[in-house]
Amino acid sequence: METKLNVALIQTDLVWEQPGENRKHIEFYLNKVSKRADVIFLPEMFSSGFTMNPKSVAESMSGTTITWMKNWSVKLGAAIAGSLVVEENGKFYNRFVWVNDDGSTHYYNKRHLFTLAGEDQVYEEGKDQCIFNFKGWNVCLRICYDLRFPVWSRNKNTYDLLVFVANWPAPRINAWDALLKARAIENMSYVIGVNRIGKDAKKNEYPGHSVVYDLLGHAAISPREEGGVLETILDKKVQDEVRTTLNFLEDQDSFLLQ
Repeated sequence: METKLNVALIQTDLVWEQPGENRKHIEFYLNKVSKRADVIFLPEMFSSGFTMNPKSVAESMSGTTITWMKNWSVKLGAAIAGSLVVEENGKFYNRFVWVNDDGSTHYYNKRHLFTLAGEDQVYEEGKDQCIFNFKGWNVCLRICYDLRFPVWSRNKNTYDLLVFVANWPAPRINAWDALLKARAIENMSYVIGVNRIGKDAKKNEYPGHSVVYDLLGHAAISPREEGGVLETILDKKVQDEVRTTLNFLEDQDSFLLQ
């Protein structure tokens, strides 16, 4: 059984509240992704930037941007995943959408809304964990501020890959670096973090630092600040062997998240 997963991270600037421009901009990078990629990750709110004005950019699950994701997934023969603003039943969600090349989807609604920016005032809080299987890998999706709350991402031997997409600003980038590495080590799992670059309409600066860590905290992709496509190969067989040898997940405290 194939145990390797080829991942591509797109680290890019975003145009404020202009989904069409962002799709066009991201296509430049999609055309640079290697043919061996199994999944391509985009940043948080990749179609708009981290806006608190969801009415201006929100789409449905059958809207233009997700249709665009599906078309590119088929074209590249790879899954495409990233967060965007989705409206359902009059409510807005910061939703991490995963699109497979067969048209099927998985999604995760952001649980920890960023109160400092008023995200909790305009978006609906997510409730579900969202762990699913992709090519033999159990994948767990998370968004930005979720990174600060380790209990929500706790691995009860239920996932092999933990993914965070973000708009994480420069003044707190040291926390991003440290917490991603910590999540990998404590959960004995590969961890991917995808952050944007550039400056938004609120004058927030974003330095990238998209990264991939293995279960021992070693960087398979090291942080950088330039835009581009970052690719690496994950190996589940190696991870499973280390998990079996060290067995740390079996010694964790037992409790239930309410």
